[in-house]
Amino acid sequence: MPTLVSRLTSGIGYVGEVPDDRDAGVLWMRSVELRGRGRPLYAEVHPGRQRLAMRRELCQVCGEPADRNDAGVLWLLEDRRKDWTGWPDDLTTTHPPICRPCVPIARAQCPNLWRGAVAVRVGRSEVCGVHGRQYAPGTFGPRPVGDDTVLLGEEPAIRWTIGSQLIRALYDCTFVDLERELARSH
Repeated sequence: MPTLVSRLTSGIGYVGEVPDDRDAGVLWMRSVELRGRGRPLYAEVHPGRQRLAMRRELCQVCGEPADRNDAGVLWLLEDRRKDWTGWPDDLTTTHPPICRPCVPIARAQCPNLWRGAVAVRVGRSEVCGVHGRQYAPGTFGPRPVGDDTVLLGEEPAIRWTIGSQLIRALYDCTFVDLERELARSH
């Protein structure tokens, strides 16, 4: 990891920081782009790809636009309907949406994604926060204090966070039959 420094007015930063290190004022974990090489490591989220997919509502598998129709964008979510009445409305998630052609690929390559997953059309969503490593001022520079979620604009915490995943809040959600979704014509 690059060397971190404390900045009196802006929290933390990298030594030799470049403009691509920040997005909307948030410092992001650096990552190497090797698109199209190797195989997917579903348990290891790539910060740059995840952020792009969440910001633009791109498929979590192929990076192309996620499936969208009049009911909204297609998302696969861990089934947590018992968490609250009306779930998944107002849910915040770090998992990007998906396109229909990639559903079988994801099923074959990431079985954990399918244990207890439900398909949902999300009518509206918005980027609302960042998950990442938080820091605090220390005697010899910034010191890590743990991983947490920080809302965008939440000062000063956001200035002391290195983002690893962008968060979206989901609204106007409708459960859909995934098999029916996959069978409908393009």
